Amino acid sequence: MRTSETPLNRLNGLDHLRAFAVTYVVVYHYGAIFPHPAWVEKVSGFGWSGVDLFFVLSGYLVGGQLLKSMAEQRPVLINEFYVKRFFRIIPAYLLVLALYFALPALRETEGSQPLWKFVTFTENLGFDAQRGRAFSHVWSLCVEEHFYLVFPLIVSGLSVWKIGRRALWIASAVLLAGVALRLVLWRLLVDSDEAYGPWNRYIYYPTYSRLDGLLAGVCVATIQYFTPETWDRLTSRPRRLLSTGSLLLLAAVWICEDRDGLVASAISFPMVALAYGLILIAAVSPRSALHSVYLRITAFVAALSYSLYLVHKIVIHITQVYLSSIHLDIYSTPVFLACLVTSLAAAWTLHVCVERPFMRLRSVILSRRRTNLGRIETVQPVS
Repeated sequence: MRTSETPLNRLNGLDHLRAFAVTYVVVYHYGAIFPHPAWVEKVSGFGWSGVDLFFVLSGYLVGGQLLKSMAEQRPVLINEFYVKRFFRIIPAYLLVLALYFALPALRETEGSQPLWKFVTFTENLGFDAQRGRAFSHVWSLCVEEHFYLVFPLIVSGLSVWKIGRRALWIASAVLLAGVALRLVLWRLLVDSDEAYGPWNRYIYYPTYSRLDGLLAGVCVATIQYFTPETWDRLTSRPRRLLSTGSLLLLAAVWICEDRDGLVASAISFPMVALAYGLILIAAVSPRSALHSVYLRITAFVAALSYSLYLVHKIVIHITQVYLSSIHLDIYSTPVFLACLVTSLAAAWTLHVCVERPFMRLRSVILSRRRTNLGRIETVQPVS
């Protein structure tokens, strides 16, 4: 469906990328955790990178909100930013978390990290595989929450010191520091063949070693808002960017054949982040087909992406248990498709019943807050 039926301000390319990211992650988890058709493994091996694409999108969209305010010399409204993030993330997350702990039989695997780590968004730090891996995919949400907590304060500091243009160099320096940190961590701590052990605990999950995607998104936003000439040059060549990003992804796939090896641990994450960053720029370019073409299916999946990410494991588990009880082959493709359908249905329910109402509540709260601030600013002092 062409963009003639699409709102003028809609970024279709971002919908396509969101839909691709969450679908790739779901397929990856299906192949890694659940009984599956043999062909799933052939297409899902690199699916973990879908999370990195989410990081790039978050760095660009969420971090970009703050950078845009700074570039336009408007105040960075930290409180408003936190209110937006709270109502966008917390209600749906707490509901799914409650299901995991109130009804343990629904869990996709036995055991989980302690409840307090989920509540405090520290599940990704010091991950103990012996306790269990149920709801373990929330590690990426922990990384994003840490970013949302700290980044507004950093932007405020950059705004005060008027060094917004240097944000690109600062983010690049942090990316290089991440490479060095992973090298050190691998040399000192990752020396074991234990499944789901030190490499995940020290390299894959922790926030301090997984900032690459978020920072890549921040770099893209910095270029857009602080160097518009460079942005115009980049977005004028979407095909070149898309081709370069795709080639980088292919190189990352090759490097990640030994995914927990030293080389892959050090450079695969920034390679994937850079690749998705280039693809992101291509996707928002007005000259790109990704931007100009509107598809209902990708818009639908993109809208459900957060809810789908939260619920897909628990729903796949429930679906397979039920279909197995009626003697269907859970290793079959029809069961795989059934699991996708039930996951989308559950995500739609969560989106409609929880996400949307709280987003509306958020709009009301922010509107009243802005109205009250406007009244305070117009009050004249009594002489």
